[in-house]
Amino acid sequence: MELNSDFSSRVVVHADQLEWQPSPMKGVDRRMLDRIGGEVARATSIVRYAPGSHFSAHTHTGGEEFIVLDGVFQDEHGDFPAGTYVRNPPTSAHTPGSEPGCTIFVKLWQFDMDDRTQFRKDMAEELASPKNGVATAVLHEDDRETVTYHHLDAGASFASDANGGIEVLVIDGAITVGDTELRKNSWLRLPEGEALSATASGSGAKVWMKTGHLPFAKPPAV
Repeated sequence: MELNSDFSSRVVVHADQLEWQPSPMKGVDRRMLDRIGGEVARATSIVRYAPGSHFSAHTHTGGEEFIVLDGVFQDEHGDFPAGTYVRNPPTSAHTPGSEPGCTIFVKLWQFDMDDRTQFRKDMAEELASPKNGVATAVLHEDDRETVTYHHLDAGASFASDANGGIEVLVIDGAITVGDTELRKNSWLRLPEGEALSATASGSGAKVWMKTGHLPFAKPPAV
């Protein structure tokens, strides 16, 4: 399967307008944003766990990165409430689920295969003092990518001209990019060479962003 697999093109997906698609595990559904591959795929998705649902134990051969958007994600490593950012590198394993239910934004098979750094962070606790109405947290940075989280006051401007492409998920509130409004759960991917210029709506916004990573995009090694 290929979905939004041309990384030289601009893509906007308003995820809340998509139908939920069932995963192989009962009670776990997903909205696919981009994908290369079948059930083993380089994929970006929003995944919903119904209360009491679980996946069987598995190893993330290509790594897994996710944000908990609502509810509480759980595995044998602990409970991960909304606002948690998690990196599970290649070769890491767990048995994920959620007794209360949860929704996560998740990226699979997008790691450096030599990366072995595993961590979790409360994104809000990482925020620095606001500058010009924008508070920023650097969640992860290496030679391939930079991952950040931003709180924008109403009307605040937000921009990036980072090399290697830009990807944005609106976690709360709304931003305007050109003539496009990105609302909660809207996802934007800009190709390498295209800059981001955004303005927060009257209610402000919370935004996750990744830059620099698109030149490394490729199908999973299976």
